[in-house]
Parts: sequence; structure tokens; C-alpha cells
Amino acid sequence: MDLQRTPLHGAIQAAGARLVPFAGWEMPVQFAGLVAEHQAVRQRCGVFDISHMGVLTLRGDGAKDALQGLVPTDLFRIGPGEACYTVLLNEKGGIRDDLIVYDRGRQADAGGGVCDELVLVINAACADTDTAWICGQLEPQGIGVSDRKGDGVLLALQGPEAQSRLEALSGTSLDGLPRFGHRELKLAGCTAFVGRTGYTGEDGFELLLPREAGVALWQQLVGAGVTPCGLGARDTLRLEAAMHLYGQEMDANTTPLEAGLGWLVHLEMPKPFVGREVLERQSAEGVSRRLVGLMLQGRAIARHGYPVLHGGRAVGEVTSGTWSPTLGEAIALAYVPTEAARIGTELAVEIRGKAEPAVVVKRPFYRR
Repeated sequence: MDLQRTPLHGAIQAAGARLVPFAGWEMPVQFAGLVAEHQAVRQRCGVFDISHMGVLTLRGDGAKDALQGLVPTDLFRIGPGEACYTVLLNEKGGIRDDLIVYDRGRQADAGGGVCDELVLVINAACADTDTAWICGQLEPQGIGVSDRKGDGVLLALQGPEAQSRLEALSGTSLDGLPRFGHRELKLAGCTAFVGRTGYTGEDGFELLLPREAGVALWQQLVGAGVTPCGLGARDTLRLEAAMHLYGQEMDANTTPLEAGLGWLVHLEMPKPFVGREVLERQSAEGVSRRLVGLMLQGRAIARHGYPVLHGGRAVGEVTSGTWSPTLGEAIALAYVPTEAARIGTELAVEIRGKAEPAVVVKRPFYRR
């Protein structure tokens, strides 16, 4: 199967990226090196090409109310210029995907009037199935769904210097833009859609631009000394921040309550949503397993699928693990029985046939 390439493919190759297959795309796993890129984001600023991710636009009166039937988070808690993180659920309460919903308020429509508009950013691996399912659910309700895949560049500018870098290029103060706020900015001679969102545990922005302007902005940022970063550093950064990765910490058989995402589930709102009955039952009865953070005592790295032991018996499974460049410790996320999920519980991870001691710790592992 031919791999898809983002509009930045040529610029990324020229910057010395090592490219790997990822979710049907040829993507940079690293440039100068994973640790250097990780530390650049923690200490200064880095830029990621995330143009492989899916971007959907929903248009039509009642778009938010229609989408509300697919997610457990009260979308009416956000207004125009705001965004929220949420999940799409299946009928069993399992997670189809996680996503960010941006409320664009009332926007011009093709008929010369105005209508409600939402922008959704979804995972690359789920983009096709998400799009087909959302279209099937919303189009019969009169909501238009357009797929912007391949239509632009999506960049993530992350780190403590991200704001000052973006202000310098746009000539606009971003002091008034809160976390999960969004607005339009003039960048690279074009209007860019900018959200104060990210996947690193640092302050930062995600920027959607037309193809040519996106390539120009990437070159401006890298030319000004911003570190180009690959998927390797993105993974270690998100893991230190205990952010979920679809297919590892969450999947179609995992509910938000099991995944430690109960804060996304607003059962107090009256509107029905897909999977609601399952979550109501779990909320009342409790769950049998939970996602926990683990700190390993040695230098061995716990990888996806490694068994978690309690009292010498396999009781759970690692979802993600790495050596933390920031903490200088081996860390992991894992599912374990609820009775073994208390902070301070001593467990072990089986790594190459040896039980490596680990302890349940508070998540996230890192917070600025």
C-alpha cells in the first residue's frame, strides 16, 4: 500500500527527518534525536507536522445539538471561540476515538446566510471510519460534514516559548487567548485557524493553514531556530503528561470511566448519547479495572502488552511505557484491577522474563 505524504514532506526531508510508516502516512519519527527534541519542547519550543490528522467541518443549524448525541461531554459548556476535548462512543460505551471540538459559532454558508459551524480534529488511524460514521449519524439530520484531509497543513507549536514565537510572526498579542481558546491569525500571508491546544503537557498552539502558507510557516519557524520534532518525541512528551493514545490507553472495548476519563462524562445533562446506558451503569456499580501510572525502580522499559504482576500473578497489562527524559525514570501506563489501582500499591512488570518492581503513582508524571 502506498503511504500518504503531507504537504510538508519535502521540507521535512530537507531538514534531515528519519521517516517511518504511521497510520498509512510517511511521517518523521525524529530529526536531530528524540531526547534533544523532547528537551527542546520542555525548555524552549518545538514544531511538529501533524497534517496526517483528520479535520472535519460540521455545518448546519443545530450542528452542536446533533453532535451532542455522539459524545458524553456537554458541548453546550463551550461557546464560540472555545474548544473541548471529548470522545466518540459506541453502543457498548467503548471509545471509537478521542477528538477536539472547536466551536466556530455562526459562519457564512454557501447560500449566503449563516449557520452553526464546528471543527473536529480526529486521529489519523481512525479518520476514515470516524468520518463515515459521523456522516451517517449527522447528515440525515441536515448537518453537512466536509473532510479537509489533504486540504491544508496542521502544525503543533509547543513549549514555553510558543506564545512569544507566534506573537513575533503574527504581530498580535496572544495574552487574551486562554487554554482551549481559538481564533484566526494572519500568518505567512494567510489567515490561519489557531487553537491553544496540544499533546505535550506544555503550553502551545495547533495551527491549520492552506498548503502553501503552511509550508512557508514551517520554514519560517525552523529558520528562526524552532526545533523540528518527530513522532518519537511527541510520544514521550504525551506519556510524561499521561495523555492517552488511541489504540493503547483507549479503544472500542474501553470506556471513559475505565480509562480515567470520567471528567469527560456529564451524566447530569438530559440528552441521550450513544453508550449512555452503559456509562450510567458503570457509574453506579463501579468499574473492575482502571488505568494507572507506574514508576519502575530500574532502568528496564515496560512496553505495550507487557504483563503487570501483583503478588506474582499476572493481573493487568502495560499500554505504553518509556524512559522519561525529564524525570530520568522508567514510566508506564497500565490497566490493573481496581483493587490494585491505589497510589502506592507495589506491583511488577514482566520484562524479558524478569519481574521488574514498579509502584502505582499519581498521574500525570510531569506537570509544568
